[in-house]
Amino acid sequence: MKNQIIIFFIFFSFSISSQENNFIVGATLNFNELNTQKSDLFLKDFTYLTPANAAKQTVVHPKPNTWNWTKIDQMIDFAKLHDLDLRIHGPIGPQSSKWAKDDLRTSDELMLNLVEFMTESCIKFSKEPSVKWMDVVNETILPSGKWHGPKLGNNKWENPWLKIGLDENEFPIYILKSFEIATKLAPNISLVFNQNAGFQPRLWDKLKKSVKYIRSKGYRVDGIGWQGHLLLSKSTYGIVNDLDKGIEDLSNLIDWAHENDLDFHVTELDYFVKDKSNLSYHLSEQKMIYSRIINLLEEKSKNGLVTLNFWDMGERYKKGKGYFQSIYSKELKPNPSYELLNNILK
Repeated sequence: MKNQIIIFFIFFSFSISSQENNFIVGATLNFNELNTQKSDLFLKDFTYLTPANAAKQTVVHPKPNTWNWTKIDQMIDFAKLHDLDLRIHGPIGPQSSKWAKDDLRTSDELMLNLVEFMTESCIKFSKEPSVKWMDVVNETILPSGKWHGPKLGNNKWENPWLKIGLDENEFPIYILKSFEIATKLAPNISLVFNQNAGFQPRLWDKLKKSVKYIRSKGYRVDGIGWQGHLLLSKSTYGIVNDLDKGIEDLSNLIDWAHENDLDFHVTELDYFVKDKSNLSYHLSEQKMIYSRIINLLEEKSKNGLVTLNFWDMGERYKKGKGYFQSIYSKELKPNPSYELLNNILK
């Protein structure tokens, strides 16, 4: 029965990718991968696309009075040409411009920068029929359950927006403002609260309270996302080391989402390997874990919308850290995780 479930899921979700279907499976492309072998591989199997970095503030609005929509415009054109559904990954969070992370920026300056970026993004993407989802905020909560905030100096992984302040109930003003703007200016797009790390109870309890609080203000939250970068940080080790518990935690989180009228998105699934000396073992583990996640998502799709996004279309190297394994190898050959899917499709 287990194999039958997998067969149904893969065939149905890969061949039909629309919001009429409760399973939507896709992958990520970077701007420089358009019209390459990677985009050919993408088009062979997927019709749900996440433009990896093209809509982020670092690209679109790197500093005040500077705008550059060239990359995301070309990716939207690519989506139109091939009838793809898009999830815009240009959230308010650590993926911000270097200007915003400057220690000298005041809360008023940061608010102006946020409002400009969110306003222009929402107006632009709301006009595009191919855009179905938008990450409004991302990586706002630490595994400890504390709000992710700014750090001194030139720190790549910091969240400057918390400097804007908290409201009377100790909730970040920047999150409320982001959803306020998106609710008003992006009525045609499903709005997502995206988050990284594992399934630390304090983190997800805070996210759940946040969703309810945002909604209490009259703003929309239509879905929650879990990145799924397996083994990238200590916060995700537990998912792999105790997979049964990890799957149970994921199951409970999806149930909560659907019970609260939220879509659930696995937004950035890949598998991180520090050392490739025993790569065949790691790829076998990746395949096994992916199959468990896929089985769970198939089951949960009976109760509400679930999407799955494979991050990257080939191995990606993180300098000095290790290697992100996708469903294709560095040479763009199918790895075991893809072979599982490919064999089912055949």
